[in-house]
Amino acid sequence: MAAAAPRTRLWLTGLLVVLGAGWGITQPLAKIAVSTGYGHFGLIFWQFVVGVVVLGAVTLVRGKRLPCGPKQLRLYVIIAVIGTLLPNSASFAAIVHLPSGITSILLSLVPMLAFPMALALGLDRFSLKRIAGLSFGLGGVALIVLPGSALPDAAMLVWVPVALFAPLFYALEGNVVAKWGTYGVDAVQVLLGASLVGVVLALPFTLLSGQWIDPRPPWGAADAALVASATIHGIVYSCYVWLVGRAGPVFAAQVSYLVTGFGLFWAMLILGERYSGPVWAATALMMVGLFLVTPRANSSLASKPDAPHSKAAAPPPPAAGQ
Repeated sequence: MAAAAPRTRLWLTGLLVVLGAGWGITQPLAKIAVSTGYGHFGLIFWQFVVGVVVLGAVTLVRGKRLPCGPKQLRLYVIIAVIGTLLPNSASFAAIVHLPSGITSILLSLVPMLAFPMALALGLDRFSLKRIAGLSFGLGGVALIVLPGSALPDAAMLVWVPVALFAPLFYALEGNVVAKWGTYGVDAVQVLLGASLVGVVLALPFTLLSGQWIDPRPPWGAADAALVASATIHGIVYSCYVWLVGRAGPVFAAQVSYLVTGFGLFWAMLILGERYSGPVWAATALMMVGLFLVTPRANSSLASKPDAPHSKAAAPPPPAAGQ
């Protein structure tokens, strides 16, 4: 980016803002999607379906095919499970009870949680700066869970650990990809393959749990929110992959700040949420933590998603299904 012309840098920055706004709005949309009592398996199943349609179209436009060898299929299963089924189940369960803005703040923990995992897997070296970043992130969580501070209702406290499963699994997903690679499959293809596998995996859970969502009209706000969220994610993710290739993972990593900020903005605008002082203090701590752990040039910190031909891609939450 340093050598880019000012005009090029300007429009790439504008694209980064658009991507942050797109990802940020998926949390309020998820809140709307669960508002009518839809179960998480039903929501996840249709997320996968919409993902197949959107990413399949992108793959066709790119003139590529989807590799389906044994190694690639194993990868798709892993990504479908730890990148969508498990974390999104936790997210949908938690967001029924938590404000959308709180879940957006908690999702910004992805790169902070990814760092200790990367250390354990031998993907990165010890860094006091990043340990400090992790500490700031945990401090933000502490502000949220302290009694009588950020949460409007003490009964919501039990759902914070549930919400934390989402960034934990996203961080694990990024490190798994960074450790074992994608077997020559680029990021959009990985997400398409995971969505296809996810349809197969999620369908029996959806039917057996009685959470099937009838796709026939009439459609309500929850149905529109689900389709919009999955479609936005597919489009934004594809653009993000292009941006990583064009401007590099270090520049693209800055979208994490925007995702959190826009998540709060959209929740206030769409859902009418308002936040206390401790919530804004927690957000500030998370932003400092993000700054300290965000990958720099030549860093190998694994974060989601993985860019084509790179194991140091930026960490934009939310992930595959949201």
